[in-house]
Amino acid sequence: MKRYIFLLLFPFILFANLTYDRNTDKELKLLNSFDIEPSFLYDPVMNQMKNKTLTKNRHFFRAMEDAYLFIPAIKSTLSKYDVPQEFLYLAMAESNFHTKAYSHKRAAGLWQFMPATARLYNLKIDEYVDERRDLIKSTEAAAKYLSSLHERFGKWYLAAIAYNCGGGRLNKAIKKAGTDDLSVLLDPKKKYIPRESRNYIRKIIALALIGSDEQYMLHSEYEYLLNRANAYSISTVKLSSGESLARISKLIHIPLKDLKKLNRHLKYDFVPPYSKGYDVYIPYIKLAEFKQKYKQEPIKNIYKVHIVKRGDNLSYIGKKYGVSYKVIKDFNHLKSNKLRLKQKLIIPIPKRSKTKKISSKHYYMVRKGDSLESIAKAHRISVKNLRAQNHIRGSLIRVGERLKLYE
Repeated sequence: MKRYIFLLLFPFILFANLTYDRNTDKELKLLNSFDIEPSFLYDPVMNQMKNKTLTKNRHFFRAMEDAYLFIPAIKSTLSKYDVPQEFLYLAMAESNFHTKAYSHKRAAGLWQFMPATARLYNLKIDEYVDERRDLIKSTEAAAKYLSSLHERFGKWYLAAIAYNCGGGRLNKAIKKAGTDDLSVLLDPKKKYIPRESRNYIRKIIALALIGSDEQYMLHSEYEYLLNRANAYSISTVKLSSGESLARISKLIHIPLKDLKKLNRHLKYDFVPPYSKGYDVYIPYIKLAEFKQKYKQEPIKNIYKVHIVKRGDNLSYIGKKYGVSYKVIKDFNHLKSNKLRLKQKLIIPIPKRSKTKKISSKHYYMVRKGDSLESIAKAHRISVKNLRAQNHIRGSLIRVGERLKLYE
């Protein structure tokens, strides 16, 4: 009888063993991609993090679901610079895949770049764009940065730690410890590296182990994500100067909110008025439709046209339409603030928009007599926050300037 039961159960036992072996092989391969020893699988703190994330798996998989469209593009970009694809989970640890993520230290985007580091890797931050939130450009910058850290320290787990605490800080820690061995650097008593960095590398590995556990996903309600992550991607298309995102969304039949989600680096709902146009992202499945339908339209056919009257100036016109005077100046290629009667100015707001209702609660147009202190007080935010949101160093603000109040 016992023999009969064993024969019945043998296929299931065998399959369970094969599954276990496959999962273990994948886990070891993952650790190897970070140059980490197999024994790290038994790190108690890392496993505690992993189990805690699994108990709140909705949070993990919601982030994966929100990012499904651009995960393949991120993996592809990392591979292009010979960075292990598993570093995708470094971005998850940094921002939870929120392209709008913004820290109190002024770090922004998927990879949480500080302004100085962003500019070092040619990410543009100006009136119109913040490329730290650009899915592809920020990933390319992160890949270059991680590659340089790997070249400096020789191991991928050290590159990840240095990404968090800085190369100088890690270099001092290695010299003090006399080794770059991970188990030594993570010693909680010696504290060679900051606690945040000790948990940082553990968090990345914990997230990566969950994300690569196909058996777990197959037996959960999130099985569909296994195929989604490979089936969807994005394409880059060049739009002409000042092109409206609203027009593109109607043209290729994609909700405007979805198009904005792929292009969080744009500060406005239009492409910057750069002379050579600008690249934006659309779902790959919409590329053929875009190529078939997109034709460049003159800016005046997309936005409102204001005819200058007596008494008008750029500040007044900007205030009237809820647009920064700088934007009006750029869109109309004005070299000075001087205007002439009956001059036609292009105002980058949709034609159907009602004036004086353009400014949202998230923005404020500077008026005569305003100061950073008075604006901050009126909107119940700190001056420090106001400065950080708008990259203001001193206290100088100009009438007609458009200030961001909330992220």
